[in-house]
Amino acid sequence: MKNVNERPISTNEKESLERGLRILTLTTLIATYLLIVLGSTVRVTESGMGCNGWPLCSGQIGPIDHLHPLLEQSHRYLATVVTILICAVAIVVWRAGQKAHFLKRLALAGVGVIVIQIVLGAITVFTNNAPVTVALHLIVGLLFLGIVTITTVRAFAGSKGSWRPIKSIDRMALWAVTGIFFVLISGSLVVDGGAEGACPSWPVCVGSHAQGGLIDLQLVHRAMVLLGTIVAVIFLVRVIRLKTVPNSQYRLAMTSLVLLAVQIAAGAVVAITKAPDALADVHLALGAALWSVIVATASLGAIKLKATQVDNVQGGHE
Repeated sequence: MKNVNERPISTNEKESLERGLRILTLTTLIATYLLIVLGSTVRVTESGMGCNGWPLCSGQIGPIDHLHPLLEQSHRYLATVVTILICAVAIVVWRAGQKAHFLKRLALAGVGVIVIQIVLGAITVFTNNAPVTVALHLIVGLLFLGIVTITTVRAFAGSKGSWRPIKSIDRMALWAVTGIFFVLISGSLVVDGGAEGACPSWPVCVGSHAQGGLIDLQLVHRAMVLLGTIVAVIFLVRVIRLKTVPNSQYRLAMTSLVLLAVQIAAGAVVAITKAPDALADVHLALGAALWSVIVATASLGAIKLKATQVDNVQGGHE
């Protein structure tokens, strides 16, 4: 119900609010991506138990003079920054009322998921990095990155954009997002299971002397990569070939294709070189970037923009 005491907002105030929300959501997205990357560094370097307490690191605020505690505590500090940012988004949206109605559900979802993620992070420490909790922590982390990405895209679309009906959303977009999600989850299981160097050949696994379970993890991940790549490429090529998509979605689709190609190449190098820490970390960072960009591509396609917001859609992609 509309508040009768709420005064009308001027065009300048509305533009100022939407500009502020764009800056805040984009900042939150960048910080969240860096948090995912730092989290992957913690996993790759086996620093997850660098701090044997929570929320402080062995009772210390800092500084930490060893690598593993430093990485783990830095991850926690950055998680605090992200939590503050996503709460700030929710507060601004809530205080704005109907002026920011298009972000309400996404902002609340972001706060809810970050709370779950914090709880899972604590449980992961208390259970000494049990594989189940580590996997859940990553899954929720990727979902949070996806929510923040959609929130940012929606903020940039502003109040002039509206969600398309569910029945009109491109099903291939949903398949592409789901496929890349499972690629990242299976890749994380490879890292957590210590199977990075199980198959020193690519794309098939030959001449390996690793245990059968480690080889199976690698094969499952590579199968996921194949399926995920197929559906993602089909979706992205369809977006690129359309003459009626906004230039912003076209550029996101092109970026997704480039990231996908680089990610596959990095995966091959990781397998052949038996996954040195730095390269494995780059591989995971590229995966998180691919996930965010392809979610942005799909979510932008789910938003119906007014004619004034569709920049040069006719003949703009040649």
